[in-house]
Amino acid sequence: MSSLDSFLFIIFPYLAVGIFLLGSIWRYKQTGFKYSSLSAQFLEGRKGFWGTVPFHWGLIVIFLLHLTVFLFPQLTLGWSSSPIRLIATEIVAFTFGLSALVGLVALFIRRISDARVKMVTNNMDLAIEVLLLAQIILGCWIAVGYRWGYSWFAADLSPYLWSIVKFSPDATAVVAMPIVIKLHIAGAFLVILMIPFTRLVHFLVAPFHYIWRPYQQVIWHWNKKTIRDKKTPWSEKRPFNN
Repeated sequence: MSSLDSFLFIIFPYLAVGIFLLGSIWRYKQTGFKYSSLSAQFLEGRKGFWGTVPFHWGLIVIFLLHLTVFLFPQLTLGWSSSPIRLIATEIVAFTFGLSALVGLVALFIRRISDARVKMVTNNMDLAIEVLLLAQIILGCWIAVGYRWGYSWFAADLSPYLWSIVKFSPDATAVVAMPIVIKLHIAGAFLVILMIPFTRLVHFLVAPFHYIWRPYQQVIWHWNKKTIRDKKTPWSEKRPFNN
């Protein structure tokens, strides 16, 4: 194993995760109000829709597929033992990968061409979008050129990632892989490292509780004394008059 491989696949993962954790905490404490995507939707929401929606849905599905294979490698190998299921999974993954690619290209073009969006764009915005674009292109390349990744990810990459988690890194399998896959792995850790310093940090404070919180009650005609009474019960049932 070369010194470069040792750095990229043994030292760099810990460095990236460490910077991610410390950087995220530092940014939240120092600039809590900027701990968001700094959305430019109000500038041109309709055009942004065609980039934002396919990019986010594509990225979310691809991330969940990667996470599932990482967490449940044996279950994944059992699932992909059927050729039909394996082919179906590969098609779904590649489709959403293309969706993320198309969406990100649209967002990148918007960022460098729209005058109003350029006013709220900094160098880190461009850097992370270029890096994500490279990552998605490499992922699609791997899906086409090195097929059945759903299986060999579970067999080779999941044990490597778990060895990192258990603080006993073993990069033997990764080092033997083609350069395209090695670039994709190193790029993933680089994305993790850059998250605290980019708009991607917003996923850490995403309002997921909105999914299960009670409906917001909007009451047009109400009694001030009653509504401000602490004894007034809060209902989780959706009101019928708004």
